[in-house]
Amino acid sequence: MKKSSTIFLQVVIVLISIGALALMLWEPHLEGRNVSAAFFEIYFKDPFLAYAYVASIAFFVALYQAFMLLGYIGQNKVFSQAAVNALRTIKYCAITLVGFIVGAEAYLFIVQRKVEEDIAGGVMMGLVMIFVSVVIATAAAVFERILQSAVDIKSENDLTV
Repeated sequence: MKKSSTIFLQVVIVLISIGALALMLWEPHLEGRNVSAAFFEIYFKDPFLAYAYVASIAFFVALYQAFMLLGYIGQNKVFSQAAVNALRTIKYCAITLVGFIVGAEAYLFIVQRKVEEDIAGGVMMGLVMIFVSVVIATAAAVFERILQSAVDIKSENDLTV
């Protein structure tokens, strides 16, 4: 892969990270019940928002590992144990995100149902995010397995030479 292609993809990952962080910090001010709320009330009295921020750690770790993986590809170190470890971490982060999203969906079904709010939009967004996370985890697992076998073959060839 060309060096310019990997740099472009790394820039895209940085822009996605900045956009996601900006959205996480800006969106709570627009939410219906938080429009006229004070800063403290928005960020420190909403357990669901705190839960979302904790869950986002896995998302940002996965983006960082994807950035590092592209760096390995740019340095022609794609067949290395570090690349396999990056893919493994991305897989675990995606699985962790699925767990957090399932927990958020359970919160919507249990707590918000009692308030009689319409939760259809939140549930659908959660289902889409679960689907995307499962696809990413599956792809990372497949690539990890393929790359691990290539690394094993490479190490066997290095030992015999």
